[in-house]
Amino acid sequence: MKKLIAVILLLIFAFGAIAQAQRDPQDIYEGQVPAPEFPANLDWINVEQPLTMAGLKGKIVIFDFWTYGCINCLHLIPILEQVETKYADEVVVIGVHSAKFENEGQTENQRQIVQRYGIHHPVINDLDFNIWRTYGVNAWPTAAVVDPRGYVVVRQSGEIPFNAFDAYLSGMIEYYDSVDENIIDRTPLDLALEGAGDPGTPLLFPGKVLADDSSSRLFIADSSHNRIVIADRNTREVLDIIGSSVRGFDDGPFESATFDKPQGMALAGDLLYIADVNNHAIRVADLATRTVSATAGNGIMGTQRIPFGVPVEEPLNVSLRSPWDLEFDDQGLLHVAMAGTHQLYIFEPESGLLLVSVGNGREANLNDVSLAQSELAQPSGLYFAGDGKLYFADSESSTIRLADFANNLVTVVSGTTDNSLFDYGDIDGELGVNRLQHALDVQGAPNGDLYIADTYNSRIKRIPAGETATETVVGLGGLGGYEDGDPTVAQFDEPGGLSYADGILYVADTNNHVIRTVDLADGTVDTFEFSNPEVLIIDPDALTLLGGNAGDSDFVSAGVFQVAAGDGMVNLRLDLPSEFTINPLIESKVAVRVGEAEEQIVVEVTEKDIRIPVAFGEDDSSLSADLTLYYCRYGEEQLCFIDISTLFATVEVSQDHDATVITLEREVVPPEV
Repeated sequence: MKKLIAVILLLIFAFGAIAQAQRDPQDIYEGQVPAPEFPANLDWINVEQPLTMAGLKGKIVIFDFWTYGCINCLHLIPILEQVETKYADEVVVIGVHSAKFENEGQTENQRQIVQRYGIHHPVINDLDFNIWRTYGVNAWPTAAVVDPRGYVVVRQSGEIPFNAFDAYLSGMIEYYDSVDENIIDRTPLDLALEGAGDPGTPLLFPGKVLADDSSSRLFIADSSHNRIVIADRNTREVLDIIGSSVRGFDDGPFESATFDKPQGMALAGDLLYIADVNNHAIRVADLATRTVSATAGNGIMGTQRIPFGVPVEEPLNVSLRSPWDLEFDDQGLLHVAMAGTHQLYIFEPESGLLLVSVGNGREANLNDVSLAQSELAQPSGLYFAGDGKLYFADSESSTIRLADFANNLVTVVSGTTDNSLFDYGDIDGELGVNRLQHALDVQGAPNGDLYIADTYNSRIKRIPAGETATETVVGLGGLGGYEDGDPTVAQFDEPGGLSYADGILYVADTNNHVIRTVDLADGTVDTFEFSNPEVLIIDPDALTLLGGNAGDSDFVSAGVFQVAAGDGMVNLRLDLPSEFTINPLIESKVAVRVGEAEEQIVVEVTEKDIRIPVAFGEDDSSLSADLTLYYCRYGEEQLCFIDISTLFATVEVSQDHDATVITLEREVVPPEV
């Protein structure tokens, strides 16, 4: 094992065409040390039986070393999804979950995360860090690659962009096919994907909740349904739904707007601001006109930090990184917990200015310093208490911290005071003694009490007004559970969001897929049961009354096309049964992206055969078309369905090629009714 680690530590991860061009292909793509077999008796997810390295021979294997509370690890999930889509026949991704927190080490909790984020590859619970140590890993996330002969070739820590994976993998595949076309095994791997399924509740992994104290409305981020639910706190009736539940980044009416894992919300009059995490954007829902628009973020994950205190005057053109929560202060400024850059931002709605307000961007736990000098670790929850005091849940440091704008100071109010990212636990008591575990939210009451969603301890805790100690209010801790009742029996499972109104603390009980209420007078816990839950049901086949419709996208490989550089055309053909027609009452659309272009070409789909002008560059190697099609049976307009798919084509662009048209066909198969 020591020899393997030593060799791996000397390897250079040859991502990038420039680095590859300067080295011999054999050095880049052939490893020298055999990949060891997996340890026995580990728990696996998404496969019926544990895999073996011997059985994976012929596949390019990418190991993703991660832990599910790490925002940088979550950033890698959609990138690996792109890799799995483009190289479905040649590459196998295996997630190696080496848990930072005790709660993350539980296989059942990992299974919940796999379902929540739609992970479509095998995941191993590397609880004792055996595989981690074998590969010499020292940071989350880290990727390691095994060549198709079964030899470890490269390893790299950090977030790796898709174009780097793409350049390296395409080069490796080309190299091995040139050596021997039989080396790479293109037989699909037989997986047993554990989809989220039906949790038996109308919600799916709700992340945050917002109680409007000026009305009886309750706003719920139904995160894994990619929508916002509006309910009446008193009657518990569903009043409206924002978002179609389809994953996407579409503005427009509530029924057709799309989100991707929305979380925190903040209300200003009729405008509901929404942290659209996986779209790396701040969206705004106009409750009067029932429309959604983007107000900051261009939908692309950023790779660089904005300099501290420097205003961004065109926030719609900036690439953000996982905004997780939002909170207005008494000056009308919107504070943003930018989890992905480990900072807090301020957005000024009137002027449209955006700027970093707290944290230098280094992931750490540095307190008792100025706002600019402070170092945060994945801030995920916000509460403004007045007098310039903004409390935030700093999840990866397992602390609740205070950004005091009046005194230009960041301090800690609950959790470790040792400036550590690994000092956590479940301990009540005075500051300096008490410990939290990956807390995701903080909320205040009018009497000055602070409430904490101590997420990985599955408890709700409190700092009484004027005191410095933290105490448990409700929740039995441990691995969590689901039980209503008084504080002696009530249980939660990774609560992620809090909001207060009229003596009631509303809790987004994420892994139980429900909203809970805590009566702060006696600590009694109840489940928020909707009076009309039928309107929240998401039929994977048909549009529901309020427009909800889920169903994961189908990924269809259209093959390889050789096209000429320059202007070209995509011909999209829909094979729709003759008794069906495209629904004219809701906009169907297709978004085409050529290569790594930042922008998609979005076209409304009104006919079964449409042509979309595109331009092919000689560096382009792929084309994708994200199709959202609404269709109905003739004469039965209430019998309507939705088809969501991504059509993917590999393109070889050259001046020597004559073809300029790529034809993509989608066979639409209506569900049986």
